[in-house]
Amino acid sequence: MLTLVKRNCLLYFRNRSGVIFSLLGALISFILYLIFLKDNLESSWSQVENGNQLLDTWLIGGTLAITGITTTLASLSQLTKDKESHVRQDLLITDLGYWPLSFSYIISAALIGFIMQLIMLLIMASYFYFMDKVTFSWTILPQLILIMILNALISTLINALIANRIQSVDNLGKLATIFGAASGFLVGTYVPIGALPDAAQTIMKLTPGAYIASLFRQTLMSDALKDNFSQENAREHFEKMMGIRLDWQDLLTNTDTYYIVVGILVAGVLLFSLQNALRQRRALV
Repeated sequence: MLTLVKRNCLLYFRNRSGVIFSLLGALISFILYLIFLKDNLESSWSQVENGNQLLDTWLIGGTLAITGITTTLASLSQLTKDKESHVRQDLLITDLGYWPLSFSYIISAALIGFIMQLIMLLIMASYFYFMDKVTFSWTILPQLILIMILNALISTLINALIANRIQSVDNLGKLATIFGAASGFLVGTYVPIGALPDAAQTIMKLTPGAYIASLFRQTLMSDALKDNFSQENAREHFEKMMGIRLDWQDLLTNTDTYYIVVGILVAGVLLFSLQNALRQRRALV
């Protein structure tokens, strides 16, 4: 299985254009913020001290969530390619077995998603350090890594549920384009969640990416929020409007958000296992 994981990762990174396209959703979010959104957001929160740095970290959190979604879907294109070219059927007749083969795609996609998040974090942190003097404490690194792992696993499992039902690379590519465009809205990067109508906010709250983005933002912005908001009400209003903490009657705490994310992960594992078991059963009939 490890050999297949290595093979899938090498095939992904050797396709340089594919790597760039898989990052397109995240890069669009980053570029749109720099060109169009940043000035508007700064003017909306001009009363906030150091609002420039605060909004930069807000953007980083949302973009990392997008990166996990788009890169894991792109890496799962190898699964679709192998099905389309009948390579997967050839692998199934080896001693590897059905489940190890299926999980080799999951592991490689999650690993790729994690690596690409690290790369995007390095790119954005370096840019904002030189442009706006944004810095982070090393103490948040373990929590950031944990959230990246959760993001990679959840995104991979959800994307795998979809990719398993797609039979051609062309159709998966079209779907990836839609996902890349939609993910920026669903994590509240193109438009802050508080600026949207209630129906749109509810849709966003039903997607895992919004909770992952919330965890990233809470972790990255924790110290800055404490320094810039002396009044609790003002801070909570900012967190609600910008999607730093999601609002279900009351603003979710960091612990609440982790519980939801872990629940989504468990549900994803169960659904993927059930789908895989049904597919194996049909294959044996």
